[in-house]
Amino acid sequence: MEVQVFGRKKCADTRKALRFFAERRVRAHFVDLDVRAASPGELRRFVQKFGVEALLDRDGKRFAERGLRAARYGDDAWLERLADDPALLRTPLVRCQQRLTIGPAEADWRGWLDRPGTP
Repeated sequence: MEVQVFGRKKCADTRKALRFFAERRVRAHFVDLDVRAASPGELRRFVQKFGVEALLDRDGKRFAERGLRAARYGDDAWLERLADDPALLRTPLVRCQQRLTIGPAEADWRGWLDRPGTP
């Protein structure tokens, strides 16, 4: 089993996710969003399952700095902003085959380990 974790090194939830998988000897490919931003196509997978609102960290510091807390854009406009500024994302974004999670989701990850082949 291998997972892909999108996040930022400064994010405590991302570090927890990486530690969760490391402790269980699950190979985790980490994509540091400060170094390499997620593509709009990659983000679109998460939007299709959860909606764009789930990706937005509206309580985050970056939202306040950019004055976006009350902003209402369409999905495509948000995807563009999120691809350009990953600090606006709620992290970690975790993917294992076709399974996806946003934010800390240990219960879901445990389920993946219990049933490795099921979507």
